[in-house]
Amino acid sequence: MAVAPTTTPIVADPAAAPRQAPAAGAGTTWRGHLLRLPFYLLSLTMIAPFYWMLITVFKPVTELNRQPPSFVPEHPTLNNFYDPGYSPTQVNPGHLQGIFQRFQVDFGFGRFMFNSLVITVAITVGSLLVASLAAYVITKHRVPGRRLIFLLIVASMMVPWQTTLVPNYVIMRNLGWLDTYQGYIVPALAKAFVLFFLVQFLHSVPDELIQAARVDGAGEWRIWWQIVLPLLRPALAAMSIFIVLAEWNNFLWPLIIVQSDEMANIPVALARLNSYFTGAQNQGAIMAGGLLASLPSIAFFLAFQRYFTRGIVLSGLKG
Repeated sequence: MAVAPTTTPIVADPAAAPRQAPAAGAGTTWRGHLLRLPFYLLSLTMIAPFYWMLITVFKPVTELNRQPPSFVPEHPTLNNFYDPGYSPTQVNPGHLQGIFQRFQVDFGFGRFMFNSLVITVAITVGSLLVASLAAYVITKHRVPGRRLIFLLIVASMMVPWQTTLVPNYVIMRNLGWLDTYQGYIVPALAKAFVLFFLVQFLHSVPDELIQAARVDGAGEWRIWWQIVLPLLRPALAAMSIFIVLAEWNNFLWPLIIVQSDEMANIPVALARLNSYFTGAQNQGAIMAGGLLASLPSIAFFLAFQRYFTRGIVLSGLKG
């Protein structure tokens, strides 16, 4: 009679078994937190002003005048944006103008947000188109003196932009562009840093790709629009973040050319608001304006930060 073979069970050696990686944060101890304490304190210096702005926005007038100030609004309110209890003909204690009631212009504070939006979008789109065209010509065309032109443009980055304020102002005045949108936009279209960034990015594009498109009968405008711009998309997204944040918060140049409240952008409007209305009771409306000014730039960066990181990485690899 056949006997079934028997097998000896194999016992795994616990020491030979692969160890499971510890969970994230499992190795964090009080010593690690202590080493990070200076960084925690440094981050608080950046968070504290924003927190103070938030709590000031939602404080009523009675709490804004209180000494010492409170760190949490006891009676939160939205009156610093628009106070329905305010009347210009009747004194009503505890009620002041909200941010949308402070300026006697069409649409109130919304006018300044509209100005900032128009200027920022126009400068961002225009400067990216100008820089991409120039980068395409410099990298993919045998134009005499192109290297010298590029070096001169890059050298202009070393000149402090404040030194060009007076010449630009004189030019805008002679053209009659003071207190106009074109006075905002046209001087900001040529950005040397954006051109330098796009040139480095386009150097990685093979010349054979452009030559093949020319052989197929594509014109230069079509090549730029259908080939160059799609290839530049990560770099354009990265540069758009820099331009949007810079132009949305631009203060000095608009302060110089703006002569009326109707053409002011948000930073200039807030500066004038702070000079028109003094006292602690007015800080709620001023902080409400600051909050409205900061939210669009924060939202834009959070929405496009992945393109920003991708553009920086690709430019480093391809440069």
